[in-house]
Amino acid sequence: MGGIAVGDEVVVNPAVSPFEMVVAHGDDAPMHPGFQIVGEQRWGGHGELVSVPARNVVPKPPDRSWADCAAFPLATLTAYRMLRRARLRTGERVLVVGIGGGVSMAALALADAMGATVYATSRDDAKRQRAVELGAADAFASDSEWPVKVEVVVESVGPATWDRSMRALLPGGRLVVCGGTSGSVVEVNLPRLFFKQHELIGSTMGGYGEFADVVRLVDQGLPVTVDQEVALRDYPEALARLESGDQLGKIVLHHG
Repeated sequence: MGGIAVGDEVVVNPAVSPFEMVVAHGDDAPMHPGFQIVGEQRWGGHGELVSVPARNVVPKPPDRSWADCAAFPLATLTAYRMLRRARLRTGERVLVVGIGGGVSMAALALADAMGATVYATSRDDAKRQRAVELGAADAFASDSEWPVKVEVVVESVGPATWDRSMRALLPGGRLVVCGGTSGSVVEVNLPRLFFKQHELIGSTMGGYGEFADVVRLVDQGLPVTVDQEVALRDYPEALARLESGDQLGKIVLHHG
């Protein structure tokens, strides 16, 4: 492809959309047929070699580590599109629910860089402290009453936090969700939804233009949180750490 040669250091965009969908729908291509995520519908997430379309390969930000460049593509792209779809503006308040995972840590970094006031929640005191160190104005225990009202809530937990997340919205507020680590079914208080004129927004991954934006931000110094780097032989221990929820950011696997 133009501008990249054999032997160049590159980053792989894990969001793969058919070319015709990209032409027809731009950054909304992930909503349409044929969309795949490397490591989910498409093999290669943990491989030494991976095959992707040429449009999914971009130059590696030269001043960022390989660990950062392994960690940011999926999580930061997902968080970036979430905040775009939620129309987060400078000066607004945003609550990131369940701080600690890759997407939530990326959402904190992005929202802070956008000039928003960021709040976070977690079950873990150390994660709450770390969130404040990384730019959050405050952080609250997940099972407490959250003492803030915000324009935007970033959700990926699901049933365990859903009601609190909805109650944290200001009138006209927007809740954007990309997952459900505590389950896939939630109850919605319809009177609260329509009387407060809240918006519920689904989001997943992102388009090629959005990925270019993310790479540019990382190249300019956007923080990327890596929990730890482990050898592929220690993969079971890494999975156990993810399952326990103890991680703060992404776990990066190394071959060799």
